[in-house]
This record gives sequence, C-alpha cells and structure tokens, in this order.
Amino acid sequence: MTAQGATLQETVAWVAGCSALPADVEAKARLLLLDTFGCLLAGLQHPDVRKFGQALSIAFPGETSWPSSDIKLGPAGLAALGAAAACWDEACEGNASSHGRPGLPVVPALLALAAMREVSLGEVLLALATGYEIGNRAGEAWRIPAGWHVDGGWHSLGVAAAAARLISGPHNIQPAIEAAACQIPASLYLPITAGSVLRNTYPAHAALLGMMSAAAAEAGFEMPGGALEEGRKRVLQATAPAPISPAGHWTILDGYLKPFAAVRHTHYGVEAALRLRRDPAFALDRIRAITLRIYPEAVQYCGIRAPRNAIQAQFSLSYAIAAALKLGDLGPEAYRDVSDATLTKLEHSVIVEAEPGRVRRGATLTLDVGGHALSQTVDDVAGDASRPVTKAEAVAKFHRYAEPALGRKRAEAVASFLVEGDSAKPARQCLAS
Repeated sequence: MTAQGATLQETVAWVAGCSALPADVEAKARLLLLDTFGCLLAGLQHPDVRKFGQALSIAFPGETSWPSSDIKLGPAGLAALGAAAACWDEACEGNASSHGRPGLPVVPALLALAAMREVSLGEVLLALATGYEIGNRAGEAWRIPAGWHVDGGWHSLGVAAAAARLISGPHNIQPAIEAAACQIPASLYLPITAGSVLRNTYPAHAALLGMMSAAAAEAGFEMPGGALEEGRKRVLQATAPAPISPAGHWTILDGYLKPFAAVRHTHYGVEAALRLRRDPAFALDRIRAITLRIYPEAVQYCGIRAPRNAIQAQFSLSYAIAAALKLGDLGPEAYRDVSDATLTKLEHSVIVEAEPGRVRRGATLTLDVGGHALSQTVDDVAGDASRPVTKAEAVAKFHRYAEPALGRKRAEAVASFLVEGDSAKPARQCLAS
C-alpha cells in the first residue's frame, strides 16, 4: 500500500473513532451547515432550479420537499436538487487545499436523510465533519488538470463517508468511500465557458453517487480497496503518492465561507474594488482605465470576457471588478442583467494581467480616475485563515439569502437553531416550513 493510501485510511480510522467534535470544529461545522443551507434556499428561487426539480420528481418521486418548495421528492432526488441549488449563485464555501467545496454536496445529502429519519443535529454535524475531512483529502489527492471542473469529481467521496456514518455507522465509512472512488467522474469545464448551467448539476451527481455508495456499503458489497490510488494512476497518470493533510488535523477549520457570490478567485480583486470606492477621489463616470494584476491560477479559471449570462459572469474576473465598482457589492443581484450598458462598458475596460511566478492568492487593482491613479492591493479576504468569517457575518449572510424563502421570523429561528441550538434535538427541525 502506498503512503497516500495509508494516510487516507488513517484519516478514516481517525474520524470513525471520533464520537464527539471539538468545540471549535463543531462551531465551524454549524456555520458551514448554516451557510450552505442558506445558499440552497436562495438557489431554489431560480426558475431553472425549479424546472430541474420538477424533472427530478419524475425519476425520484417522494413525499418530502425543501422549505419554500412544493416539489415532492425522495431522499436522493431531494439531495440532488439541494446540491444544485446550493451552488447556483456561486456563493457557497470552499477550501484552498483541495481546490474545491468539500461541504457543498454533503450538506444537502445529510439534510435530505435527516428529513426522512429521526437523527439529531449533533449526529448531522458529526457526519458533516466526517464527510468534509474525507472529501477535502480526496481533493488534495485528486488534483485536476486544466479543462476539467472540480465539482463533479472527488466530492462524492465526502458524501459517501457522511451518509454512511449517518445511515449505518462509522464501520461503513471505508467501504462507502471505496465504492465512490471506483466511480469518480471526469467532469469538464466546458459548460462554464459555453455558458451552460449544466455545470450546476455536478454537485447533484456527487450527492447521488455518494448516497448510492453508502447504500452499497450498507448492503455489504465487497469492495476492491485502493480505488483512489488506481483512479489517480489511470485517469490522472499520477504515480507518486499524493501529499494530503495528516490524520488528526481538522481541515474544516481551514475552509472558507464566501462574502461574495462569485468564484473565490475573483474575491481579491472585488475587495480591492470595494476599498477603492471609498476613496474620496473615486468617481465611476470618470474611470478611464482599470488594471487588475493577479495570480496566474485566477486568470486560468476566471478569464472569461464579455460574459453573456450569469454562469459565465460568475467566472469572470473582469465582470466581477465591473460589478463591484458599479454596485458596491457582489451578491446574486449582480447577475440579473449582465448586459447592463454600464457594466458592459466597465467590463470591457478591465485589463487583466497575470503576475508570473505568483502562487499566493491576492490582487492589485489600479484605476485611472480622471488622470489620477488609485491603487489597492489585497492579500486576504473574509474567509481566509487570517480573516475568518465571524458568527455574526455568517448569520447576516444567511438572512440575506434565506429570508426571501423563509421570511424573517422563520429565518431567525433556523439560524438560532443551527448556530446555537441543542445538538440533541432532531435535525429536521430546521426543515419545517
């Protein structure tokens, strides 16, 4: 067995043996659950998400629906719809070490299962942390090449681990992730460049595959072992063991929650734009030129110009800068009309330059305002290790995203339960309409 495989098994043994979360880990898991659920509820308001849910109800009929939705689904369909909805506004969490969103499909899958069975909030939080730790390490090992998209790949391993723990107990975590590892898909970046919301079904597939893998483990199917290593060798042509976080280190504490509704790479430039808006010399109608200098990886994944729709705009550095300068924010509202004349003019004016050799995330934004240069460098943003999102900030974001679906009073009750509620109470309490 390679060092990589042994390390992953050590992680499984570590999380399987954990019966209670450390206080800081539980607190972070609560915020992650709150944040993802808020993004899910916001995503459900989009017409295309509703259409997807109606189509899913044909294949996965059931008796349960998400709050604010009248689409009845079984647990698998509910999880798939929730996972797609949670990423629709591109405002959900992530972790830089895995280059992905380990919690994104895990939360909807666990909430869907919690809707069908009597499990406590504490059990869901423990399963969430379990799935996160397995998923994040799978992402560290499964480093995708250019042209692929991360959401449809290794995320199913986290769902498999979390669902197995919740359904049948920690002994089935290893078999479940082996089942998922045998089937890791290679998902393309193509839908984003083409402007297709098909990409938002990638987390839905991860939720379905993870839940199916947990079911295979529960059924007692014999697993071959070493599937992640074999997949790396066959698909990625990777033969050297992958360095992954050691057992005992809670990578969930390193994960970020997003302040903005856009791919993470855009956030540094957006933060710089918002700071420049506060400069007394700033005037939107006097901007002559805009230059963004940023690390190469950001340009590689977010270099879309002249976006035609929301999904392209969410992955466009130039659009993010334009929207932040015009609107003073970058929330879901920024994508309602990407053809706005002012936004189009500003986006066209943005010059994006990759800084050769720069690895660390950060950006420098320079504006020519009436012949006067305004510049701002940002090396960290809310959610980074140096600037963790506070409980108050997470709750405020939840209200922004969830209130249109729940109303203020219900949103307050859900936030209070998920952030500070009794962990022994049924998790389904947050799903009541």
